[in-house]
Amino acid sequence: MNTDRVDYNERLYELCDEYRRHNGFKSQDFLTYGVKRGLRNPDGTGVMAGLTKICNVHGFMMADGERVPDEGKLTYRGYDVNDIINACVSENRFGYEETAWLLLFGSLPTNSQLTRFKDILAENRELPHNFAEDMILKFPSKDIMNELAHAVLGLYTTDPDPDNTSIENIMRQSIQLIACLPTIMTYAYQVKRRAFDKESMFFHPIDLSLSTSESILRALRFDMKFTDSEAKLLDLCMILHAEHGGGNNSTFSARVLSSSGTDTYSAIAAAIGSLKGPRHGGANLRVRSMMNEMKECVSDWTDEDEVYNHLAKIIRKEKGDGTGLIYGFGHAVYTLSDPRAVILKRTAAKIADEKNMNSEFNLYKTVEKLTPKVMKEVKGSEKVICANVDFYSGFVYDMLGIPSDMFTPLFAVSRIAGWCAHRIEEITYGGRIIRPAYRSMVHNKSYMPISDR
Repeated sequence: MNTDRVDYNERLYELCDEYRRHNGFKSQDFLTYGVKRGLRNPDGTGVMAGLTKICNVHGFMMADGERVPDEGKLTYRGYDVNDIINACVSENRFGYEETAWLLLFGSLPTNSQLTRFKDILAENRELPHNFAEDMILKFPSKDIMNELAHAVLGLYTTDPDPDNTSIENIMRQSIQLIACLPTIMTYAYQVKRRAFDKESMFFHPIDLSLSTSESILRALRFDMKFTDSEAKLLDLCMILHAEHGGGNNSTFSARVLSSSGTDTYSAIAAAIGSLKGPRHGGANLRVRSMMNEMKECVSDWTDEDEVYNHLAKIIRKEKGDGTGLIYGFGHAVYTLSDPRAVILKRTAAKIADEKNMNSEFNLYKTVEKLTPKVMKEVKGSEKVICANVDFYSGFVYDMLGIPSDMFTPLFAVSRIAGWCAHRIEEITYGGRIIRPAYRSMVHNKSYMPISDR
């Protein structure tokens, strides 16, 4: 046993105990002083912190000061995301690049505009000379999200004009980041495979003729092969994850940093760090872990009573990760439905048969059906909840053969279009540094000489 390590740990515990003795708040304190924890109003709605023309997230209506549940609706620049998805499906084409244009510029592109935009993205897909070797290969990370943030900050050093906050310069940086972040992600994954999983890594030459989703699948697979339907499914996921309003934690992080006048790379790295959290983008991994445990513990996936009992054990903290949470359910805005989950579920139904994963898909549907009932009967919750995007996104990625390490990074690669749109809006029209207030709970004390303590 390493006695030095034991002594260090004991001292660390002592220091933490010292902290606990002199810190902390009572729950009543927040109510007494009207503190809106999490920047949430008492009714659960978000504190109004700004204006935006980028996205609207609708999940309830207000009547006589109370929230009335409503079907969820997500619009990008005023366009229903269902209409964007349906157009791409009916016309059998990719849509993420069009969505990125829409979010950045506020209008649907013409054919010529979209073609030129795709060409610009392709031109910026490659990383700067020796960047992969110097920033990714030499600094592997067990967590790809941390590698993304590290590499984005590293891009600052390759930018000839990194601190210029003119709209022209930020637009240039934004387009370059949207283009190259998928490349960073796939490189980071390959390096992680070699450094920590003891598996072979492979870097394929970049094919500039491919869409973003095609480029990702090609880079992840040893034989570079994928089907058109697989690429279109990933493209659909990326459209759904591209944006979700200014109030979500990662986008708000990007706006907070942008309001200070800092550079684009710092703002986007902060957003990536936020998205990594299990309460935000990391939730899809928790869903997958929860469902994998359920597959092992529930002997008959078609037996609703057995599934119900397992969900009840999760709430009672007898199963799951001990938090009592059923992951993939509930949302700050959506009540009756999350439109992203509805679309993913509908799409998954079509693909599950092709992938021979109908039994798994039916289990997901059973959990979605039973969770509100379990929450009410076991937990006593009267809150209207629905499956959110995280519940089905991991299952869809599983059908695509995408490793779980990539779930949240794919979220980031998709969401960067929204982050950049909000950064531009904040820099251009925000006007003031974001600075909320914290009430001090400190009482004045007389300083005591060290000899008297």
